[in-house]
Amino acid sequence: MPDTKANAEKEVKKTKRLSGLSYVLTAIISAFAILLCINQLFHVNIAGFMPIGNAYYYYILTCYLSISFLIYPANKKPEYKIPWYDWVLFAVCVIDTIYLASNAYNILTRGWEYKAPLLPTIAGAVLWLLALEGVRRAGGFGLFVVCLVFSFYPLYAIYMPGFLWGPQFSFTETIRYHSMGVESIIGIPTRVVGNLLVGFLIFGVAIVSTGGGKFFMDFAMSLLGHTRGGAAKVSVLSSAFMASLSGSVISNVVTTGSVTIPAMKKTGYSPTWAGAVEACASTGGTIMPPIMGAAGFLIASFLNVPYISVMWAAFFPAFLYYLTLILQVDSHAACTGLTGLQKEELPQFWATLKNGWFYLGSLVLLIFILMYMRTEAWAPFYVMIFLFACAMIRKETRFTWKTFIEFIVQSGKLLAQITAILAGIGLILGSLSGTGVANSFSRELVMLAQGNIVFLLVFGALTSFVLGIGMTVTACYVFLAIVLVPALVGVGLNEMGCHLFVLYWGCLSYITPPVALGAITAATISESNPLKTSFLSMRLGTAKYILPFLFVLSPAMILRGPLFEVLLAVITAILGCILLACALEGYLYFYGKFSYYLRVPIFISGFLLLYPYWIADIIGFAILIIVVFIIKSGLAVHSKGQTYNRNQV
Repeated sequence: MPDTKANAEKEVKKTKRLSGLSYVLTAIISAFAILLCINQLFHVNIAGFMPIGNAYYYYILTCYLSISFLIYPANKKPEYKIPWYDWVLFAVCVIDTIYLASNAYNILTRGWEYKAPLLPTIAGAVLWLLALEGVRRAGGFGLFVVCLVFSFYPLYAIYMPGFLWGPQFSFTETIRYHSMGVESIIGIPTRVVGNLLVGFLIFGVAIVSTGGGKFFMDFAMSLLGHTRGGAAKVSVLSSAFMASLSGSVISNVVTTGSVTIPAMKKTGYSPTWAGAVEACASTGGTIMPPIMGAAGFLIASFLNVPYISVMWAAFFPAFLYYLTLILQVDSHAACTGLTGLQKEELPQFWATLKNGWFYLGSLVLLIFILMYMRTEAWAPFYVMIFLFACAMIRKETRFTWKTFIEFIVQSGKLLAQITAILAGIGLILGSLSGTGVANSFSRELVMLAQGNIVFLLVFGALTSFVLGIGMTVTACYVFLAIVLVPALVGVGLNEMGCHLFVLYWGCLSYITPPVALGAITAATISESNPLKTSFLSMRLGTAKYILPFLFVLSPAMILRGPLFEVLLAVITAILGCILLACALEGYLYFYGKFSYYLRVPIFISGFLLLYPYWIADIIGFAILIIVVFIIKSGLAVHSKGQTYNRNQV
């Protein structure tokens, strides 16, 4: 636990290394990368420059993998100056990737992936090493070890037993496959960066850079700040907005938590509660549309579907998660007598909306373009034109040269981290695909389960959680998408639901002890006990543990299927989440705080209503009717505490 807390504190107090020449280079290279992306996606053909596909992905590595060596230090010691060896790695990365990009045509037409001259092979080996070092710095030592072991897998696959066996590659064949093939370093993960992530993540940075973070905070306060437990509800709503744009749990805890956690403590929430609420609210960012971090775009690429399909499927489960969380917050406030913030302290709703309507308008426009124009690669750039035009009208949101350059640098830093991680993950993907082990593992798992869906789901949940401890959410998802998801689909489960299942469980380690990095980061800010905050985060995030099992069994929970089934699933799921929140906090609306012995039947009723089966719904309703009868007949006794008062809501 101390090590984890230390890591969380380093996230909070991260040292900025960029200054002087490194800052200028990062700005220039990041700006070039944006122009490169626009040139490629819109077919602008600037100065006659239009690289072919694999050359474009090498250039993406030239821009973002190279600056990752300037941004992330080689070790955990705080550095205020970039050492000489980082400059060497930066230069080598630029030269090496440009060389491979300039030979992209030869790689494709002369089959260099299988037999290349000596110099390109050496360049490929250098890229392999750079990808490993990049993922070590940006993704952590645990992910580095996984990437290292799997990147060498083609060399020793022939010695592995049973379904882990694969054809042997020579060392030079492995180098060429990883560096010049289309399934490894420049495979699906890097292609997702170049084709989709650059635009969407820059859009997220643009909203924050123009003042969107303050707007969403003020907007949430004007809506919910005055209500019972308003400060915590503001935390949930504002974190849902911001985390959905960034997709990063830790950065969202740090940015929004530095405002919401003190506000919660001020209104009477304990430090433990304040930290746990913020951790759970921020953890939802990886599952909340419209952006969902990198994982949502990877799901779209693996399934070969438009990104709007992923957004649509992810929306309702994410809504249920945040609904349950905000109801738990409200119930706790009712039980403990917590009030909202004074209206005099809160921003005015209409004034807030008048000053920042275009932030909400940007999100609406983004969804509209994705749904009706079907140009997902272009969508964020169109929306950014609208956003910047509106932001330039008001002095408070207008870009200056200084703020514009900072926006470019921040987008470069974010994409450098994502690119370094995804290039390393590409090594895993390439090795498992090249040796065929991914398919054989899935077949073996299906045979072992013998059609037992429950076994596969429990195995998948535990595997996702364990991998999520040592890997980033994106890395965990990609690994399981190629080894576990095919097995789940093989027993008849919905493919989209399976991908979302491993994504949900992959990010639960942020609120689950012993790691719970999101909860511990929040505990650092709230000055609470990290372990208590982690366990409370588990309780508040209960819905996130349950929902994946439900929507993977019932496509109606991800809004797929006949209209009647979808409507029934939506209605019963919402009622089920309300009852779960009531049971977890011991507070029933229109009744008040109730005894512990009623919590169990109310929880069971809520779970059965969530369960995607009509008999379960009937039993759940029956239990609820019995509980209501007990309450109405006076057989139940109020616990000590505050009863329901509609004027407080």
